[in-house]
Amino acid sequence: MAELATVARPYAEAAFALARESVDPKAAMPKWAEMLRALSGVAQDTQMQAAISSPKLSANQKSTLFSNVCGDTLNDVGRKFVSTVVEAGRATLLPQISTQFEALKNAAENSAVAVIRTAMPLTDEQRAGFSQSLQRKFGKTIQITETIDESLIAGAIISVGDQVIDGSAKGRLAAMAVGVKA
Repeated sequence: MAELATVARPYAEAAFALARESVDPKAAMPKWAEMLRALSGVAQDTQMQAAISSPKLSANQKSTLFSNVCGDTLNDVGRKFVSTVVEAGRATLLPQISTQFEALKNAAENSAVAVIRTAMPLTDEQRAGFSQSLQRKFGKTIQITETIDESLIAGAIISVGDQVIDGSAKGRLAAMAVGVKA
């Protein structure tokens, strides 16, 4: 897994540099993130994986296939980027490239993504409270992504980067079962 990340890194850095050096970097960063997410999704499709690995298709045909599937999501620079990645035989790395680009983008913008798992949907007031608390704790602008996990019973599990805060009833019950103070 680390090897894939190592091979994907130069491509993510190249995409980041292209976005940063564009005429309007503030508009280019989200556009690049969108393009790379789309390319990542396409690369993970089982039919596309078969096409990527097919020796019957040329690199140009594979690039065209990506461009056609992604449609207007890709701009001209995005099409050239995917063509370069495909010609290098690295199309399977597009998910890792997208992930690494997001990390570079978030670091440059001093932001982070918080994944909040709750048993029930958050109210606007709860969402705002989480956002403010997490921004104070991490000193970054926080983008919240919510997921529902009814098995949590109550509370929330929050993941920001590699840090996890387990404030769920399920987590507290598990901690009590092993004798750890929650």
